[in-house]
Amino acid sequence: MKAPALTGRFQSLDLLSVLVAVLRPDGTVQFANAALEDTVGLSRRTLEGMDFAQFFTLPSLLQNALAGSWGEDFAAVRFDGCLKRLHQESVLVHVSVVPADHPGEVLVELWPLEQQARQDREERLRDQAQAHKELIRNLAHEIKNPLGGIRGAAQLLEMELDSPEMTEYTQVIIHEADRLQSLVDRLLAPHRHPHLVGDVNIHEVCERVRSLVLVEYPQGLSIEQDYDISIPEFRGDRAQLIQAVLNVVQNAAQALVPQMAQSNARIMLRTRVARQVTLGRERYKLALELHVIDNGPGVPDAIRERIFYPLVSGRDGGSGLGLTLAQTFVQRHHGMIECDSAPGRTDFRILIPLP
Repeated sequence: MKAPALTGRFQSLDLLSVLVAVLRPDGTVQFANAALEDTVGLSRRTLEGMDFAQFFTLPSLLQNALAGSWGEDFAAVRFDGCLKRLHQESVLVHVSVVPADHPGEVLVELWPLEQQARQDREERLRDQAQAHKELIRNLAHEIKNPLGGIRGAAQLLEMELDSPEMTEYTQVIIHEADRLQSLVDRLLAPHRHPHLVGDVNIHEVCERVRSLVLVEYPQGLSIEQDYDISIPEFRGDRAQLIQAVLNVVQNAAQALVPQMAQSNARIMLRTRVARQVTLGRERYKLALELHVIDNGPGVPDAIRERIFYPLVSGRDGGSGLGLTLAQTFVQRHHGMIECDSAPGRTDFRILIPLP
């Protein structure tokens, strides 16, 4: 009955996104949390009793740190090392070794440097995107009222004009006012629609999007499916998710227009379950991972870091709102959209927590 008690004492460590190992005096693993299991690719049961130093490319780094900790030379020892992983490349980590509260135990915390940089970048992008959305929303409200006045004045002026040549000018004013009104409505769209929650099947969403895009681009484009049908339904706003995925897939299709002429434009919709995912500094055991992958030219370097900002577009005539709205709708589901792009392969990855 001792093992369950031991796990119970450490079970709160499974809630952390940081990798944690509790070591015995001989350097063997007494406990490994879920994040460490996932990173090294070995189960907790397998890790227990193993010499933890062997998981470092330079075992002496941890051995020296443990010696300093046991000898009480330092309250905490920190170093950067390289952690080995099963069937994967090693990962750079920042390591902290501190004596645990319980006598005869040492707590080893490891922060993957790449993951930490990614989390910092995600949080920075979230904050920037939120600031941009607030700015755009305020500007849209300021523009809306005078725009209606301009359109109304042009209509009244048109009624007083006898010359057809002059009414052409008022028609230009009315047409441009309508165009700007449409843009303002799109800017305000995320703030107008309530979040209607129900059961969502992500594959029904994908198939709906697939049929819509193939109607719009019937020639030269193939949209392939690679679905994990075991993914469960989850609670969400089906309409918003359809719009989010549609915007991403349409963005990919628009980038592929030149390749459609050669009939080699391809988009892949791939669903998977991701485990131990950190979103917005919160750790989730499971998350939906939807990839929209195309074989287009890639996102231009000049806008790669800003593609989710309002009014940023990589093509002539684009409004720069499609990906902004997609990110907003996904964030309403506590998720986010990431982009990894290179010539010949662009991957938009939509992550949404699962129950």
